[in-house]
Amino acid sequence: MAGIHTIAETERQVSLVLGSKALDFESMAVVANIFRASNNLRNHLERSVLQAHNLSWTGFVVLWVVWIWGPVETREVARESGISKGTLTGVMKTLEGRGYLVRDRGKTDGRLVDVSLTKAGSALMDGLFPQFNQEEAQVASVLSSQEKADISRLLRLIASHTAKA
Repeated sequence: MAGIHTIAETERQVSLVLGSKALDFESMAVVANIFRASNNLRNHLERSVLQAHNLSWTGFVVLWVVWIWGPVETREVARESGISKGTLTGVMKTLEGRGYLVRDRGKTDGRLVDVSLTKAGSALMDGLFPQFNQEEAQVASVLSSQEKADISRLLRLIASHTAKA
């Protein structure tokens, strides 16, 4: 429960208030619950794992993208992280100040900026990600293997569909 009302209470209230309208309540429930789950997961992972490393969710995602794809151009980091280039600039400044990232002029085009992890950034991710994944496993432990596969497949479908919109 994220707010003062449970999901069931909220869904009952929505039905009372909006029940007479011609709305797609199943789709509304899907979107609302994806949103709730996403926010709850983000907050949980920030408190349970990232806080000890003084990282926000966005900072962690930027480090993850650079760790997996780097060195990588800033436009790609923003796109892969799902954030604006303006937000990325502030996050990178913080992470660079902590010694986790470095920015360099692009090798093929000097107007572009490539981002890579420093040794400290790589060491952070090498140590942090197993802890993060352990918490992911704990969160998902309420699901069977088949349910995990089904949810992953269905969420990929929705993510792919909305990325085109």
